Amino acid sequence: MTTQKTTRRHALHLLAAAAGMAALHALAASPAKIPMEVWKDPNCGCCKDWIVLMEQAGFSVKVHDTGNTAVRAKLGLPAQYGSCHTALVGGYVVEGHVPAADVHKLLKDKPKALGITVPGMPIGSPGMDGPEYGGRKDPYDVLLVSKNLMGNNVNARVFTSYR
Repeated sequence: MTTQKTTRRHALHLLAAAAGMAALHALAASPAKIPMEVWKDPNCGCCKDWIVLMEQAGFSVKVHDTGNTAVRAKLGLPAQYGSCHTALVGGYVVEGHVPAADVHKLLKDKPKALGITVPGMPIGSPGMDGPEYGGRKDPYDVLLVSKNLMGNNVNARVFTSYR
């Protein structure tokens, strides 16, 4: 009888160890969340929707409900490229309703740039695509914004086009 209890206990310990190892392997296999900070107006619903999409796409988002105008200027992005929220991720500025795929591409390609932006708030862009817009999708561009060699001027070119 004692041998049976010992054998059973040993088997349970082995099963528990195997389950623990499987759980650790699953944790190790899941990619780490990419840290992102976002500055937005505390009452902006479309910003909240965009943040949810970023979290679903693998970002860990820290939100500052203080508005974004001052931080956008501090980060060097001219107002003409502005939108309703500003993010900082991997050393890049991400302004407005930029699709998560473009943020991932930016972080993978690592271009010499200030960041990417979707100026304004185009309907159909991520966060501006809720049911209240009735499926409407306006064309828009994601712009790659770079500083010139002197660092006192910026220029932009199309990074991705959505038509």
